[in-house]
Amino acid sequence: MATNTKKASPGAKPVYKSSASLLPWFGLALIFVLLDQITKITVECTFAYAETLPITGFFNLIKVYNPGAAFSFLGDASGWQRYFFLAIALAAVGFCLYMMKKNASQRLFCFALALIMAGAIGNGIDRVIHGHVIDFLDFYWTGIGHFPAFNIADIAISVGAFLFVVDELRRVNKS
Repeated sequence: MATNTKKASPGAKPVYKSSASLLPWFGLALIFVLLDQITKITVECTFAYAETLPITGFFNLIKVYNPGAAFSFLGDASGWQRYFFLAIALAAVGFCLYMMKKNASQRLFCFALALIMAGAIGNGIDRVIHGHVIDFLDFYWTGIGHFPAFNIADIAISVGAFLFVVDELRRVNKS
């Protein structure tokens, strides 16, 4: 269980105390935000827009901008989506902080939330500074096409979401 309860008077609500520190999760999130921002700054400074550097037969580095969300969802909107996705990122960070504090002793759960929070912060920083997200990882299959370009923040969000599901399935299987 994630929290310890302290008994109060009969009929009173229990008082919850966190049984673990959030500092490791903040550190993990900070590492991913820094990695995300350093890679984006490097790409921004060394590549021209849409410039491609082939790495393997299925992977390129490319500099592209995404004003939308995953798969360029709402990317062609008139500009309001910048603030909409920034608000979603801020809400996600707030929710992650709340859930991590409430469930601080659940390591896999907090690990997943720290990754999701880091990705939301990383892409949120881009939206504030540039008005769009910088993507640069381009995977493709010859004859089939390119997967939408993405970045380290997107990886953190995706891995975090996967671990979140794994944690929930693990919890369901225990009961």
